Amino acid sequence: MSRFMDVMCATANGARGRAGGITTGEPADPVRRTWAQVHDEARRMAGALAAEGVRRGDAVAVLAGEAARIAPAAQAVWLVGGSVTMLHQPTPRTDLSVWATDTLRVLGMIQTRLVLLGDPFTPLKDVLTERGVRFRELSGLAGRPLAEPAAVAEDDTALLQLTSGSTAAPKAVRITHGNLLANTNAMTEVAGLDVEHDLLVSWLPLFHDMGMVGCLTIPMALGLELVKVTPADFLGRPLLWMELISRYRGTVTAGPNFSYAVTGRQLRKATDLDLDLSTLRFALNGAEPIDPAAVQTFVEAGSRFGLRPECVVCAYGMAESTLGVAFAPRDRGMEIDVVDADALEARRRAVPAGEGAESRNTRAFPLLGPPLPGLEARVVDDSGHVLGEREVGIIRLRGSSITPGYLTVDGPVAAQDAEGWLDTGDEGYLVDGQVVVCGRRKDVIIMGGRNIYPTDIERAACEVAGVRAGNAVAVRLHGTGRRERFAVAVESRLAGDTDAERDLRKQVAARVLDAVGVRPYSVIVLPPASLPKTPSGKLRRAAAREHLGDFIDS
Repeated sequence: MSRFMDVMCATANGARGRAGGITTGEPADPVRRTWAQVHDEARRMAGALAAEGVRRGDAVAVLAGEAARIAPAAQAVWLVGGSVTMLHQPTPRTDLSVWATDTLRVLGMIQTRLVLLGDPFTPLKDVLTERGVRFRELSGLAGRPLAEPAAVAEDDTALLQLTSGSTAAPKAVRITHGNLLANTNAMTEVAGLDVEHDLLVSWLPLFHDMGMVGCLTIPMALGLELVKVTPADFLGRPLLWMELISRYRGTVTAGPNFSYAVTGRQLRKATDLDLDLSTLRFALNGAEPIDPAAVQTFVEAGSRFGLRPECVVCAYGMAESTLGVAFAPRDRGMEIDVVDADALEARRRAVPAGEGAESRNTRAFPLLGPPLPGLEARVVDDSGHVLGEREVGIIRLRGSSITPGYLTVDGPVAAQDAEGWLDTGDEGYLVDGQVVVCGRRKDVIIMGGRNIYPTDIERAACEVAGVRAGNAVAVRLHGTGRRERFAVAVESRLAGDTDAERDLRKQVAARVLDAVGVRPYSVIVLPPASLPKTPSGKLRRAAAREHLGDFIDS
């Protein structure tokens, strides 16, 4: 049995398994079960899986939305020695025919043995049956308790994490048992988790690494108290997140930047809330580019409810590192590095503003902390030469939680080079040992020799009243014989109102020009839920460019 499974089973069978647990069903019908009870159910599920013929090394896919079902199901798969793949979930707007075709490609890629199906997706059983997919419903998955966990090695696969992006060209990150334990231990140490006193509140989707690893697997493995609601619960009423922290005296939480932006705006407008956020000590912000202004709004709005600014922890993570790469030092709040924009864009150097700055234009990046224990980070140029401090290049990672490779439709692909380094595809730099991320290399807009990051454009657009928080995208445009240009698309409830749209486009263009010194070629106003996103909620810029083709004369 792997060390990760040693830890999980020891927790379930010990004092922490009886003391810690998971609460689901908020806000309508909360139910709490101890981790020992989850483990008992997992053993019965594992017995049923063994009877189905699932063995060590088999891939099992899970399509379910309820953490109360997913937790024992995932543990059951690990008990029989299999790997877990959380399938991308269809939404009410999803074309089920397209979803089924894409999902079949994923199932073929991972060579799945079985699909475990749970609410609210059980109505899809007819779709799976029509396509010959073998599945079992979680509600009836129970057998004779598995006597002993399977003997699995450290390099056996525990998770196949589907990457964010188009499922039409799927890719899965292979996370081993060794990777999982290494990242769990590193994040637990740096976050200072106290399993006897901390309580984690989460709404994050379990088909994303931050939700599955950080907000389910780690609490389950360590016996940490967890209150878990669904993404739909949060999106339907974002303040529920803060209400649960207040009600349960939550100390730890996590979310992407957009969730803090939305929650900050709602806290700022709230007049009759009775909240106590003083217990929150570790609010991790990661999974997407961090906007310092959004964090500041959240902190300021939460202060009248007892929120302490120092609880915010800016982080860098990715599925290829299991989850965490770097966490900013805790109890210090958000710290930012303000640099000269011209030097950054033209000379690829992060020169501190005010220290020989070449202009008054600046960029502000959150400091994301040093690499977690067991990880190394370095920055290299396009030729692979290692760069010095504050020199901007591609971030590479190496260490015990880095995936050995991917599964693709064309077969396995290695993730590390001969020396064990992973190319993240992210541009950034190092300062005083801390990681700073500027943006994705493939998304950089080059104009007049300047490297402009789409996130700077998108943040500026989202500052305009009427633009939905986190729902702006900047895309490159290539015109024949002309220099590179870019367009900005924003979502707004004003879409469809000709006069309001015209005014909004002018305001967005002016704000972007003020922020980055270049005016967008076009500004498009779209109704809510128009921009293409990954299943985890990240903007898909390449897909957005195709989606916006009819709106842009390029």
